[in-house]
Amino acid sequence: MSLAADPHPIMTDEGIHSLHITQVVDEHGQAREIALTGERPLTIYLDKQEIVTLMTMGTQPELLTLGYLRNQGLIHTLREIIAIQVDWEVEAVAVTTHQKQSNIDEILSKRIVTSGCGQGTMFGNVMASLDKLTLICPDFTSKTIYQVLDGLAEYNKVYKQAGAVHGCALCSSSGDVHVFVEDVGRHNAVDAISGWMLLNDISGADKVFYTTGRLTSEMVIKVAQMEVPLLLSRSGITEMGLNLARNIGIGLVARAKGKHFLVFNGLEHYFKQS
Repeated sequence: MSLAADPHPIMTDEGIHSLHITQVVDEHGQAREIALTGERPLTIYLDKQEIVTLMTMGTQPELLTLGYLRNQGLIHTLREIIAIQVDWEVEAVAVTTHQKQSNIDEILSKRIVTSGCGQGTMFGNVMASLDKLTLICPDFTSKTIYQVLDGLAEYNKVYKQAGAVHGCALCSSSGDVHVFVEDVGRHNAVDAISGWMLLNDISGADKVFYTTGRLTSEMVIKVAQMEVPLLLSRSGITEMGLNLARNIGIGLVARAKGKHFLVFNGLEHYFKQS
């Protein structure tokens, strides 16, 4: 297979404004202007074959598309891709590759509707790929958790103005925020970060992943595919999410708000600091 020398695909830059203003009346009968989170359908076509339609804010559609295809195992490297082109007039993104996958129909036939906000979708081959995946949770302390939470204090801008979104971030253990994404579904936000990592050749090995959403099996799987060994959430966790994290080796910290948090997995790597 002949691939381009430059691994970066041709990409549009079609992020759209995510907030809209509407008039409402409050409980006192007073008129008010309220910000609403935008939401648009975006259908992904891979080599002219329809893959899925995602509901998204649309702020980073190219990264969302790249990360979604990566996390679904439909592409693996940038060198496979010629172009990612978003056209909001038809609410679609066209991805062209150097060589179309011969088993794409088989992959798409094994579709799982997940518990993600707005119902996520995962293909069956993703679950099979986890059997060979093992990560090592790093040593971490309460200071690690607090530094990440403190580093995120200035983010969640859309949530603070309009709500109706989840936020995800890729951070260092010292609290530096490498990238932060908000979207109407947490699975969209994590996919966009995955796309950013692939585009910029960023490793997840020494990072902490943060999400405002609950840690379902889908979230654990996506973070595992990005090879991030420590996952932090301000929300709760499902049993399957915990079991997958234990099998893969991901540290899980949930219910992280203020000075409170719960370590669900990776306790042998956690050392309390006074």
